[in-house]
Amino acid sequence: MKRRGLLCALAAASALGTATDARAAFGDRTLRRGMHGHDVRVLQGWLTRLGLVTDVDGHFGRATSRNVRAYERREGQRVDGRVSRLQARGIRTRIERPAPAATFAERPAATLAPDGRTAIAPAGAPPAVVAAIAAANRITDRPYRYGGGHRSVEDSGYDCSGAVSYALIGAGLLSAPLPSGPLTRFGDPGPGEWITVYAHGGHAYVVIAGLRFDTSGSGEKGPRWRREPRRGDEYTVRHPPGL
Repeated sequence: MKRRGLLCALAAASALGTATDARAAFGDRTLRRGMHGHDVRVLQGWLTRLGLVTDVDGHFGRATSRNVRAYERREGQRVDGRVSRLQARGIRTRIERPAPAATFAERPAATLAPDGRTAIAPAGAPPAVVAAIAAANRITDRPYRYGGGHRSVEDSGYDCSGAVSYALIGAGLLSAPLPSGPLTRFGDPGPGEWITVYAHGGHAYVVIAGLRFDTSGSGEKGPRWRREPRRGDEYTVRHPPGL
């Protein structure tokens, strides 16, 4: 009899806990994979508003975990796929922060020259941006070569991180070439106003004044300006301080 009463009490407590979780406000608890509730729905909606498109279904599944990890990498945080109360406050602050007077989209963008191979810096761009574009233009006729641009800055071919490093070195933003892994720790976390580096352990590319400079994409392999955008969900996003 006592055992039956204990089981009933545990079942009631479990049901109460489930109901409480379903009504939990965002930031009341640490969120992790496998959880459900209103706060999970809020998280999913806010991840989408932060550029990480997530289905709002209230279930913290694989896709939500993947986007949380992408957000953590982008912000330079510990990557564990969980949203602590402290992280929740940070996300809320990002969402509620007033938009700046001028967004990146409103800034003048670089354009491709008629040859489709070289980029033209926009009027009014900072000198470092002009220099980075000029440096990148110097190697847009080189082929892709694994390890290229690392042993020597001036090389006959470049890999992804070698090409990104070349543009940054040309702008005085980097002193020596970096592989893609160390580029995940370059500069400051998050996207820049003029220059944004995307990197993970296997690849890196850079967006300068709205144009992507990358060794892979449609057309030729090798360091080239690419017209089409590339998803950055799986990358750590960094930028040079002040740019």
